[in-house]
Amino acid sequence: MDFIAGGTFFIVAIVVVAVIFLGILLSFIPVMLWISALAAGVRISIFTLVGMRLRRVIPGRVVNPLIKAHKAGLSVTINQLESHYLAGGNVDRVVNALIAAHRANIELTFERCAAIDLAGRDVLEAVQMSVNPKVIETPFIAGVAKNGIEVKAKARITVRANIDRLVGGAGEETVVARVGEGVVSTIGSSESHSKVLENPDLISQTVLAKGLDAGTAFEILSIDIADVDIGKNIGAELQTEQAEADKRIAQAKAEERRAMAVAQEQEMKAKVQEMRAKVVEAEATVPLAMADALKTGNIGVMDYLNFKNISADTDMRGSIGRITGDKKEDK
Repeated sequence: MDFIAGGTFFIVAIVVVAVIFLGILLSFIPVMLWISALAAGVRISIFTLVGMRLRRVIPGRVVNPLIKAHKAGLSVTINQLESHYLAGGNVDRVVNALIAAHRANIELTFERCAAIDLAGRDVLEAVQMSVNPKVIETPFIAGVAKNGIEVKAKARITVRANIDRLVGGAGEETVVARVGEGVVSTIGSSESHSKVLENPDLISQTVLAKGLDAGTAFEILSIDIADVDIGKNIGAELQTEQAEADKRIAQAKAEERRAMAVAQEQEMKAKVQEMRAKVVEAEATVPLAMADALKTGNIGVMDYLNFKNISADTDMRGSIGRITGDKKEDK
């Protein structure tokens, strides 16, 4: 009985170990994925799947896109998909882009598609944009006509992705900037704002003729002016500002002249005071000269008295004259 029990336990242990080993083996070797590939008509060696595990490649992310490509009739090898996965690309998106391009009769090779994906661009969106063009709407772009009136225009740019220039080509921002520059230039070359309002399509025709899609990842199909609006009278504002500036300059010059006149007036007053001081100084020498003349005998006492009488008479006449003048002014 002990021998039978020991044999049973040994068999159960072997079965358990076998199940565990089989589970580990099946988790390492994607047998179900291999069976799915065989069912889809894609021949993949089981050792190839094991090699993917060893190269740290998730087999499902390579085999499933390969099955999808095979069903779509694309000639893509598993080595191409695996190398793209190891390079950090999105294998599923590349295969979807190839299928979309194949359905739309767009010539697109796997190498080109993989290069676009590794460059960081959405290759599937680019293929879809090649089939269904995208409309980019610009904000209001302001320009000033020659008569000084500001004109604002909003444009709608219809673009289609250019697969050949997708790697290294400029993006949507460059296209919008170039169109904005063309709109400003066209408005600025117009004689008046009325001509822009009469023929808004003149803007789109002029801008479209400049070949603004050169060096970009897009092909501009059309440029349509969606809205045109009138802005400020820039010319009048500039003239007003210029007149205000001229006014301030004239006021500054007038203030400078006034200050110079005031300074000159003060200078003349100072000179008058200086001359009066000299007169007072000269008058102060007269009594000294009279005293010296009396002392030396050049004039006599009677002559001096006559001089005083004449001076008093002159002062009296001056006083009478001032009083008469004040009365006439009162009348």
